[in-house]
Amino acid sequence: MARPRANKADLWMPPRTYRGRSAYEFHPKNGGAIRLCGFDSTQAEVWTAYEALINDRKNEDFFEGLTESFFTSADFFELSFETQKDYRKYSVKVLSVFGKMPPDAIKPEHIRKYMDKRGLKSRTQANREKAFISRVFRWGYERGMVKGNPTKGVKQFKEVARDRYITNAEYSALYSVSPPVVQVAMELAYLCCARQADVLEMKKGQLIEEGILIKQSKTSVAQIKAWSPRLESVIKACSALPLKSGMSTIYVIHQPSGSKYTRDGFNSRWLKAKQDAKAAFPEIDFNFTFHDLKAKGISDLSGSLYEKQAISGHKNVEQTARYDRKIVVVPVVGGQKKAE
Repeated sequence: MARPRANKADLWMPPRTYRGRSAYEFHPKNGGAIRLCGFDSTQAEVWTAYEALINDRKNEDFFEGLTESFFTSADFFELSFETQKDYRKYSVKVLSVFGKMPPDAIKPEHIRKYMDKRGLKSRTQANREKAFISRVFRWGYERGMVKGNPTKGVKQFKEVARDRYITNAEYSALYSVSPPVVQVAMELAYLCCARQADVLEMKKGQLIEEGILIKQSKTSVAQIKAWSPRLESVIKACSALPLKSGMSTIYVIHQPSGSKYTRDGFNSRWLKAKQDAKAAFPEIDFNFTFHDLKAKGISDLSGSLYEKQAISGHKNVEQTARYDRKIVVVPVVGGQKKAE
């Protein structure tokens, strides 16, 4: 893992790129320095010079070379950390099949065969890996590195929309046996109708007079989640999370070292909490995900679907409808209230 840069003003630079005596330089892992361009260059020009250098150092005759070039591009580093991590994970399976093939030799029928075989184990993963392949080809096509995108026209598997609603009893049971860090994360996700990434990334600077300022990582919609007694209680509980002596933190939910929880680090605690809940309450089925907490929050909101959309931060009401999962209670024949 690359070391964090001492000068925060240099965070925009490509990997292993530094300021030399008279120019921006690329420092290979094996040592030495390669000049990229002068200090009078723009950030875009530095990235262009970096990409040109990296591309020259890779064998792009094969799909694995094209993929590696994408992984070292400015476009890739503009993606969120979790998306970068997911793409690298997807590449393992994809490159084991297509890695040694020339990119232009990969045809739609090859993608279809890969999807069909991969789908026998996981249709969802097959869809995600196809999306990754498409992203690499789109990046390469825009730069004249490939002639087209073989994923075009290849149908994805139909994914069944989740309809799992977490009942109050299920929520309370899990909450009762969870460690404090899982408890506060559950509450923030539920009360704020927030994604896990937005909860784990939440910083103390987002706590303002009106409420909690959240800019959703997926939709980029910014909202202030207004204070309520329950939300204030959660933030107070967050401030009581263990912190080593002499350490400070900028994160609302933090580890004892003061750093934030990674997705994998938190998920291990989340899964352990569900195992403990299952042992304590064997009569309850805890087959829900952390993301289902957001759906519970939206489902428990009062008001119309459009009012829920305004609170959830979704860009359209169709997105909100997929999260509104509480089953409606309707009257039976003869049970309707008569109009007065």
